[in-house]
Amino acid sequence: MSVASNQWHVGLVGYGEVGRILAEDLRKQDVKVSAYDIKLGGEQAGPLRDHAGAFGVALASSHADLAAKADLIVSAVTASQAVPVASACAPAVKKGAWFLDFNSASPGAKRRAADLIDGAGGRYVEGAVMTSVPPYRIKVPLLLGGGSARDFAPLLVELGFDAKVASEQLGVASAVKMCRSVMIKGLEAMVIESFTTARAYGVEDAVLASLAETFPGINWEKQGAYFFQRVIEHGRRRSEEVREVAETVREIGLTPWSAQGTAERQAWVADLADEGLFGPKGTREFAKSPDWRTEADRILGMIKSKE
Repeated sequence: MSVASNQWHVGLVGYGEVGRILAEDLRKQDVKVSAYDIKLGGEQAGPLRDHAGAFGVALASSHADLAAKADLIVSAVTASQAVPVASACAPAVKKGAWFLDFNSASPGAKRRAADLIDGAGGRYVEGAVMTSVPPYRIKVPLLLGGGSARDFAPLLVELGFDAKVASEQLGVASAVKMCRSVMIKGLEAMVIESFTTARAYGVEDAVLASLAETFPGINWEKQGAYFFQRVIEHGRRRSEEVREVAETVREIGLTPWSAQGTAERQAWVADLADEGLFGPKGTREFAKSPDWRTEADRILGMIKSKE
């Protein structure tokens, strides 16, 4: 395509937190944006339609409807849907259109998705998002991979992304992301488990003091609250990502004991959030407590009620 990237029609598959942030930042540049999300067909469609209306985002009726119009497709869904989304978009993808896989999927999953898009005449590029999106928005550090990554990177930068090429070999960028997530998502799960248990025994102050002595560069009170907030709000997506992390570990022949446990803890917190333990979802107070003890006490109260 000879058209400048800011003249592209960008199609977002997935209109959750990440998709809406990208839509807002692209629309500020008057970039034409369409979006599709499976939630548009259910009871959660209202807020998505309201957001689209407020920011001038056109809503597509299906993956194929979106793919047929887009010069760039950005897939930003849950990890388990990375390959199914590529499969759903491939039959309708425009020849030469770019497909940016924003998902936290294993290198093997990225290669399978690439085969589908490239085989249909599109140009697949894997993307590895290297930190939480909200603080950085469209400028979130992004590693690119694949044979078309070097051609694609400057075009993406023109759209406002902070994109760098990791490798022309598919899977390398995702491997960096997945190995990082063993640590980051694992630390989230460990903090929730450690702090909640410490709270139950009444030793949280001693534990925090010990952690501060060992790791003086971390504000454990603030970091603990942030980890609780993020897992409560996004534990479902995180658990799916860490299952892809576990698959990444398996792909080299190593048993992913740590990643498996992390996925279970993240999913467990997500289940409690779905049950309303942390308050009604969608409210301003949900997953926003500045004190992790508030959420830990809710968990402990739930445990005691089942004894």
